[in-house]
Amino acid sequence: MAKPRVIIPKKEIDKKVAELAIELRKDYRGKNPLLIGILKGSFVFMSDLVRAMNIPVEIDFVRLASYGAGKDSSGKIKLIKDVETQVKGRHVLVVEDIIDRGITVRFLLDYLRFRNPASLKLCALFDKPSRRKVEVPIDYVGFTVPDAFVVGYGLDFDEKYRYLPNLCILEE
Repeated sequence: MAKPRVIIPKKEIDKKVAELAIELRKDYRGKNPLLIGILKGSFVFMSDLVRAMNIPVEIDFVRLASYGAGKDSSGKIKLIKDVETQVKGRHVLVVEDIIDRGITVRFLLDYLRFRNPASLKLCALFDKPSRRKVEVPIDYVGFTVPDAFVVGYGLDFDEKYRYLPNLCILEE
């Protein structure tokens, strides 16, 4: 079984989430934004972010699938759970744990743009640009991470390791 090695400790993650929340609070004050988290990975980050923003927001989730049980994306995106909240005319912030190849989040941004939000932005805690296949505009980003399979702080490998408080690389 692979052994997780810490690359970003929880203390640094907490500090970065607080910094992102300050920026978001300033940008979205008085706008009643709709935050859309991408399940399952974003739930830990989104929960911490919403509390740190400390302004009225609405939340919803989508669930998209492209990975399955492996480490590589299939490249085919499947919408498993759609947004239930009205998007038209809303200030929408997509909250994602990690942007890797960009395919999944590009699919979602295009999908949401079709619903005519007042604004549409993307916030990702982790960015892995070395693996990018499709460019995506990341408006708010926490950390750039290396080209390695990372887990923890909500990110998983085959539904394992989400509970880890730190961001870790899986080592054989």
